[in-house]
Amino acid sequence: MLVLSRKRDQQIMIGDGIVITVVEIRGDKVRLGIEAPKETPVHRKEVYEAIQAAHRDQPSSLSE
Repeated sequence: MLVLSRKRDQQIMIGDGIVITVVEIRGDKVRLGIEAPKETPVHRKEVYEAIQAAHRDQPSSLSE
């Protein structure tokens, strides 16, 4: 895991198309702004895990 320190309004680049901006720091919470291409899904981890679980629980539409 890469750990970086950033201050408000500073940014992190991921590849050529994703920019993470520290929008606000308030107590123990950090607000991040994420700019990514429309075809790149961006979710909180718990939402991503719920989506993955829902996909696992759906019966396969492929016939064997």
